Amino acid sequence: MTAPPQARNRLARETSPYLQQHACNPVDWYPWGPEALARARVEQKPILLSIGYSACHWCHVMAHESFEDEHTAAVMNELFVNIKVDREERPDLDRIYQTAHQLLVRRAGGWPLTMFLTPDQVPFFGGTYFPREARHGLPSFTDILRRVSDFLRQHAQDIEKQNSSLLEALNNNLEAAAPGATDPNAAVFATVRQQLGQSFDKVHGGFGAAPKFPHPANLDHLLRHWNRSSVRRKQDQDALSMAAFTLLRMCEGGLYDHLGGGFCRYSVDEQWMIPHFEKMLYDNGPLLALCAEAHRCTGDFRFQRAAEETGNWVLREMQSPEGGFYSTLDADSEGHEGKFYVWDRGQVQDLLPSREFLAFGMRFGLERAPNFEERWHLHGYVDEPALAKRLKIPIAELVTMLDRSRDRLFDEREKRIRPARDEKILTSWNGLMIRGLAVAGRHLNRPDFVDAASRGLDFILEHLWRQGRLLAVYKGGKARLPAYLDDYAFLLEATLELFQTRWRSSDLKFAMALADALVEHFEDREKGGFFFTADDHERLIHRPKPLYDDALPSGNGVAAWSLLRLGHLLGNTRYLDAANNTVHWAWASVERAPAHHIGLLRAVEEWLDAGDIIVIRGAGEELSRWHRRAVEPYAPYRLCVAIPKEENALPGTLAQQSAQGETVAYICSGSRCSAPITDFADFHAALSATEPGTATSTG
Repeated sequence: MTAPPQARNRLARETSPYLQQHACNPVDWYPWGPEALARARVEQKPILLSIGYSACHWCHVMAHESFEDEHTAAVMNELFVNIKVDREERPDLDRIYQTAHQLLVRRAGGWPLTMFLTPDQVPFFGGTYFPREARHGLPSFTDILRRVSDFLRQHAQDIEKQNSSLLEALNNNLEAAAPGATDPNAAVFATVRQQLGQSFDKVHGGFGAAPKFPHPANLDHLLRHWNRSSVRRKQDQDALSMAAFTLLRMCEGGLYDHLGGGFCRYSVDEQWMIPHFEKMLYDNGPLLALCAEAHRCTGDFRFQRAAEETGNWVLREMQSPEGGFYSTLDADSEGHEGKFYVWDRGQVQDLLPSREFLAFGMRFGLERAPNFEERWHLHGYVDEPALAKRLKIPIAELVTMLDRSRDRLFDEREKRIRPARDEKILTSWNGLMIRGLAVAGRHLNRPDFVDAASRGLDFILEHLWRQGRLLAVYKGGKARLPAYLDDYAFLLEATLELFQTRWRSSDLKFAMALADALVEHFEDREKGGFFFTADDHERLIHRPKPLYDDALPSGNGVAAWSLLRLGHLLGNTRYLDAANNTVHWAWASVERAPAHHIGLLRAVEEWLDAGDIIVIRGAGEELSRWHRRAVEPYAPYRLCVAIPKEENALPGTLAQQSAQGETVAYICSGSRCSAPITDFADFHAALSATEPGTATSTG
C-alpha cells in the first residue's frame, strides 16, 4: 500500500497497512522506535500508545471518531508523544501492554488498546476503545487525555511507586511458573477432560457463553484424547462428539462463509450466527486442519466440504503470487461491517429459480426474520439431511441444488466492493497455514494444497530467512523485524507436517536450522522454557515467557512438542533436553489450570509417552503405497517420513535401507525401534495395532 500524497505524519513511511491507514491523521503519530522514545525521554513527556490491527472494527471506529478529528488530535499532540503500533507486527509489545492493562484495570484488554506510559515506557493507566463524546458510561476521549496528563503531573511520586509494583508483577506473573511439587504425570488429562466437559455448550457447541471463539486447540485436544482412548480400548466417545458437534455447528453457522469458504474470527452470539466479519489467517489454518481431521474421524461429508472450501479460499484470496500468505480480510466494506456478506431477500429471490429459492431459503433462514441489521446473513438453520426429508427429495439432489445456488450467489457477491485485505505476510501465521494446508492436503488427497504449503515454506526461506535467523514480517518487497518465539515454533511444526506429507530433504535441513536457532536464542537455560523474544532483541520493560494459549497456541507448547518430535526422529539430545526442561518448568502452572494450557498439555503428553515415528525407505509407487497406508488415517501420535532410497547423507534411522533394495519400514517410539519390516502385510498389521479401528486404506 502506498501512502497518499496528503499523508501528514511519519506513518507514511511504514509498510504496515494498519499504520498506513493512519498516515493522514492530524495526530503527530510515530511508529514505535528510537525517535519517539528519545523524544519522550528528552521532553519528559508521557507516551500515548495505541495498538490495533487493520481488520479491527472498533479500531476503525476510534480512528474515525477521534484520530481523524482535528480538535482531538490537537490535544493529543499537545500533551503526549503519540505512538501507533500494529499488534500483528509487534506481538511482543502487544503481549506486554495487554498484560499490563489487565494488571492495572483488573479486566482483560482487547483492541484498540489505549495505554498511557511514562517517558521510560512503563504504563500507568489504560483502556481499550474510548468514544469521542461521553456516552454509555464512558468519558470522552479528550476528557481522558487531559485527566491523565494532569494526574501524571500532580502525582508523579505515586505513579513511580505504582510503576515499580507493576514491573515486579510483570516479572512475577503466572508466565513465570513456581517449581512444582510433583513431576509431570497423566492425572492432569482427566482434569482437563472434566473441565472441558463442564464448560461445553450442549445446545450450540463450543465452550462458555457469548461471545464465542473457535478455540481450535480445545477441539484438537478432544480429538487426540478420543483417538488415544480408542487405541487403549477405553473409548471416550463423548470427546469425539463434543469436538465434532462444535465444529459442525461452526461450519453450519454464520461464523462460516457459506459462499466463499473460510471462518470469521468469532461469533457475537452463542449460536455461531453473527460474527465479527473479519477473517484471520491464524484461525483458518488450524480450523482447516481440524475439518480435514474431523472428516477422517467421522466420515461426515460436511467437514470435507468445509475443509475443501476453506483451502480453496486460501489459495484463491490469501496466497500472494510469490507464495506467502496474507494476514487478514477486513470486517468492513464501504464503511459498514459485514456489508460484503449480507443479503436482501429480494436479491436472492431474483437470482434463483423458485424451487431453488425455496430450498435455499429454508436452509439458510431467508423465510425467517432478518438476523443482521434488517438484512440476512446466511446461517444454516436446517441441515441438509433434515431438509431433504422435509422436501422429500434425495439428499444428493438437494446438495447439488444448494451448491448451484451458492455458486450463483458467490458470482453475484464477487461484483461487490470487497473488504480490504491486509497484505502483510507474517511468519508465525504463515506457519499455521502451511501446517493446515499440509494436514488437509494429506487427509483429503489434495496435492494442490500441499503444493501451496510448499510454496509458502519456500517463500519464507527465500525472503524471511537471513543468515540462520528468521524475520517476522514481509510487505511490499521488504522483510523486517526480528522474529519471535511463535515464528520459530509455528514454522518448525509446519515443516514437520510438510515433510511427513511430502518428503523434501531441504525441509528437514530447514527444520534442523529452525530448531538450532530456537534453542540457541530463545531458551532459558537456567529455569527452562523459552522467552518470547530472542537474546539479542530490543530491550523492553519485560521479557515474557508465555505459557497460556490465547488466540494463538502457546509458543512454549508448540516449541516443546516440535522439539520432542524432531529430537526423537533425529536422536538429537539437545532438542530433547530443551523440551524436557520446558515441560518441567511449565508443569506447576499447567497443573494449576490445565484447560488454559492445552498447547503445553500436548507437549506433556508427548514427553510422558512418545508417539510412533515411522521411517520408510523405497522407490516409486511402492513407496507411495506404504506412505499412504501410514498417513491416511487420523493418527495424531504418529510421524511418518517416506524417503526415496536415492537420498543419502541422512542422520540416524533416516539413513537405513534394506540390503536387498526393497521397501523397508522402521517403527520407533522414543529411542526404541522395531526390526526392519519389508512385507506390506506385516507393516499394515503393525500399524493397525496402534489405531482405534480398521485402517482407512490397505493400499
